[in-house]
Amino acid sequence: MKCWQKIVSVFVLTGSLFTGAALSGAAVCAASDNAVTSKAAVSSGSQTGTSELAKQAEVFLGEKNSAAKSVAVPGFAAEAAVLMNADTGEVLVARNENKRMHPASTTKMVTLLTALKLQGTRLDELATISPYAASMEESNLGVKTTDQLPLQAVAEGMMVASGNDAAVVVAENVSGSVYRFALEMNEVAKEAGATKSHFLNPHGLTEVGHYSTALDLAKIAAYGMNIPMFHDFVGDDFYKVPYENRKPVWVRTTNHFIRSKYEGANGLKTGYTEAAGECLIASATRDGHTLIVVLLNDDNRWVDAPALLDYGFAKLGVTGK
Repeated sequence: MKCWQKIVSVFVLTGSLFTGAALSGAAVCAASDNAVTSKAAVSSGSQTGTSELAKQAEVFLGEKNSAAKSVAVPGFAAEAAVLMNADTGEVLVARNENKRMHPASTTKMVTLLTALKLQGTRLDELATISPYAASMEESNLGVKTTDQLPLQAVAEGMMVASGNDAAVVVAENVSGSVYRFALEMNEVAKEAGATKSHFLNPHGLTEVGHYSTALDLAKIAAYGMNIPMFHDFVGDDFYKVPYENRKPVWVRTTNHFIRSKYEGANGLKTGYTEAAGECLIASATRDGHTLIVVLLNDDNRWVDAPALLDYGFAKLGVTGK
């Protein structure tokens, strides 16, 4: 009997369907050669050969699934970390996930979510830029009090260039002040499932009482990735800031994870202050599966993030190109 005939016979007689992704044609034929002893046995409806074949296939698939689940967790340097399956909320790796940490500029994820919720379609209105906003310390988008540009452009530039000035512009235009905007930020964070965080400003510069956790930040990131504008803004490598009163300016992301062109990379946010150390929230999507890794106070973040994501995809049985 030809190979394809044996595969069809197994499906008809056992009611089982093995796709090429789960079981190669070669494996089916090899198992079939051992299980089906003659064409007459199959044609007579004998269940012996096909039952044996099904058992061998189950063993094959079991070994494959077992191998995927037994992948070792890579070492990493983060003081606090979470690797999350964004589709299900399952935490695949965790270290000090509920420890209060300085979130630095990862805070801007909440700033963007709050602006999208409160301002909505009015993001196309021209932003007013105060002297306070323009005076913020680095990193900055570089806006001036005389600039004319839509609030949406400020928000997108904030995420790409990690602009502290842009974050204050967003807060002041949406809520009238940084203080009132921060109150809204905390409500939005709670909606995203972050119950152990407290935000006092829109940029993440160190302030007593401004904190989050690795798990909360993973929840916020997963929540945001389901919102199209958020998803688009956090995945940019370059962005052309469309000033209306001066020449547009190109800015590039501070996120070297995105720059690295890691397969499926689509976000999210970097952060650094002396108090927080080096932070990174990285996301990637492969075969419809999205993983998010949060690394707080990690001097090796650019290496640890792809290593943990590789582990997560292997755990899910998802391979690269």
